Amino acid sequence: MRFWSYDRHPFPLPDGHRFPLSKYRLLREAVEREGLGEVWHAGPAPWSLLQAVHDAGYLRSLREGTLDRRAQRALGLPWSRELVERARRSVQATVQAAGDALEDGVGMNLGGGTHHATFDQARGYCLFNDVAVVVAALRRAGRVGSVLVVDCDVHQGDGTAELFARDAETFTLSVHGGANYPFRRATSDLDVDLRSGTGDDEYLEALAGALATATPAARPELVVYLAGADPWEGDRLGRLALTKRGLAERDALVLDAAADAGAPVCVCLAGGYAPEIRDSVEINLATARLVAARHPAASRLTA
Repeated sequence: MRFWSYDRHPFPLPDGHRFPLSKYRLLREAVEREGLGEVWHAGPAPWSLLQAVHDAGYLRSLREGTLDRRAQRALGLPWSRELVERARRSVQATVQAAGDALEDGVGMNLGGGTHHATFDQARGYCLFNDVAVVVAALRRAGRVGSVLVVDCDVHQGDGTAELFARDAETFTLSVHGGANYPFRRATSDLDVDLRSGTGDDEYLEALAGALATATPAARPELVVYLAGADPWEGDRLGRLALTKRGLAERDALVLDAAADAGAPVCVCLAGGYAPEIRDSVEINLATARLVAARHPAASRLTA
């Protein structure tokens, strides 16, 4: 199993900022410590590939550092060259993981899932929409047609929904908290708005029903799964009440649905804002364990 990372490229943050920058390093170290697979470090996505999805003027503002204060407030992060470099590597990690999925059945980025970014705007910690870039790259190469995006971050994948709104070959499913960011919603092909306080049983029932609708509608040649840690009951930004066990069952449900459809799956991690960062790492590590267990090499080792 090969995992993709970009944590060795940090960026400056103000003191006390709630973005969990150290999570990515801690997760990568845990994956290496457990021997779940090799960790490869992604290079930066080419600007030409990003321009297949994003507005040229917007990309220029990121390159040149002319993103205004209002745009930086929407992003939630201060602009820096290091931030842009890291964001490009985050996108490329998802591109590489998707390529692994097409080759081996599963692939994983130990980050990514930047689903709030849209055509010409950064939002919610997301500069580029990695899912849209992946689909553009794979279709340009003639490697994939129909795609199912299963977004289980606690926040709606609004940027992804906007970018694929007129794409008949990409089905977007977003399962999220109904009373949460973003407060101006886009329209996915299937949106599941959950009440605050939703726990394991209600969540898993809703997700199973959504997958039963989305999978035959999409007939996917690739599933891109955003396994957000923020539906966890202790997350600062979540408002849902899933346990860690429930989140692991969620991951298994999505991976099983992809397997039943005969589709490879690319996993990325999206959000996670636990007060103690080790909890987000533990949730993400459980996802990585499950993905590694689905890799063909794992079945050969246990045969």
